[in-house]
Amino acid sequence: MSAEKELSSRIPPALAGQRLDQALAALFPDITRSRLQQWIAGGHVRLNGRLPRKRDKVLEGDAVEIRVPPLVHGDWKAQPIPLEIVHEDGEILVIDKPQGLVVHPGAGNPEGTLLNALLSHAPELAALPRAGIVHRLDKDTSGLLVVAKTERARQNLIGQLQEHVVEREYLAIVNGVMVAGGTVEAPIGRHHSRRTHMAVSAHGKPAVSHYRVVKKYRAHTLVQVKLESGRTHQIRVHMAHLHYPVVGDPVYGGRLKIPAGAGERLKKVLHDFKRQALHALKLSLAHPATGKRVRWATSVPEDMSELMEALAQDTKAHSD
Repeated sequence: MSAEKELSSRIPPALAGQRLDQALAALFPDITRSRLQQWIAGGHVRLNGRLPRKRDKVLEGDAVEIRVPPLVHGDWKAQPIPLEIVHEDGEILVIDKPQGLVVHPGAGNPEGTLLNALLSHAPELAALPRAGIVHRLDKDTSGLLVVAKTERARQNLIGQLQEHVVEREYLAIVNGVMVAGGTVEAPIGRHHSRRTHMAVSAHGKPAVSHYRVVKKYRAHTLVQVKLESGRTHQIRVHMAHLHYPVVGDPVYGGRLKIPAGAGERLKKVLHDFKRQALHALKLSLAHPATGKRVRWATSVPEDMSELMEALAQDTKAHSD
């Protein structure tokens, strides 16, 4: 259980007129709206010194104070799950997460997550909210992820994420042949009917992805994507929005696409690729203790490397 802490802010002009819970979700993006609503209902939030309702409208300059209740860690268990540790010091851990590993316990995944592994590797993380996890990767997205080891580092990293100081670059294989790179600036929110899905929505939160073409195949493209924001499923949603969905994406990818005349090897590799072809390749941030810029890169995982090789061989065979 963590100690109670306080958060405070003032409503900026851009949020004036919004419902309190909506404004708080924008001011504190690392906290879910459902949790903020619970805190409002539980009397943990003050608006200009009084107890508000979640539907109350806010005005520019309104003072907001949140007395964060102690976090109950529930039945989180330390489990000796192997971790690929890229970097570790007294303040942070950088993990190369494999595909298939869920980051945080939730419905259907109470154990066997990255959080459980972290508690086994560094038991002191039990004192931190979410065991120091400040951002996530989808279960079937592989690659680099930073974890805070102290409360000072956790607050620092959350601030860097909010201010877009953390740089994250991903490698993705998408369906279709892109002509050139570009930028997608399209807000992302919950799908209007499928609540577990995200979608480009005028009512969503701002989301910006920069992408460049690394290699073109006959019917696919290898792209590198740099995030300015970190919305749920952002790259997957933005690529699908451009009509270049990520290969293997079970939610936004559509039907399996096999180029005409493909050989048996490529057919098999594409059929066997059961996760989104997305890998967090590079990570850069200001170290919480020193402020110095630090960078890490990881290799492409074996399954994506095999797919890239099969696509390259297919392209070469047909160009010959």
